[in-house]
Amino acid sequence: MNAKMNVVRARVDGDIKQRAELVLDSIGLSMSDAIRIFLHQVIVRQEFPLELKVPNAVTLAAMNAPVEPQTYSSANALFDEVNDADDQD
Repeated sequence: MNAKMNVVRARVDGDIKQRAELVLDSIGLSMSDAIRIFLHQVIVRQEFPLELKVPNAVTLAAMNAPVEPQTYSSANALFDEVNDADDQD
């Protein structure tokens, strides 16, 4: 396939671009790779490839809640806590 390459330009907040590039770099993709994958998925699916919804009140509260970093000594300790929480429901 010998398609002519075109340039796509978008204005993005610098912090968002930098943070996204860090994630993409960590998985071996460039910003151009990610955009090409996104556009290919639009074509394949014939729709926007991500589900977009307006968050409800519970989701908004969770998104705005302070993050409480939690560490565990092992995966089993994490699963024990999750299972204990399930047992209480």
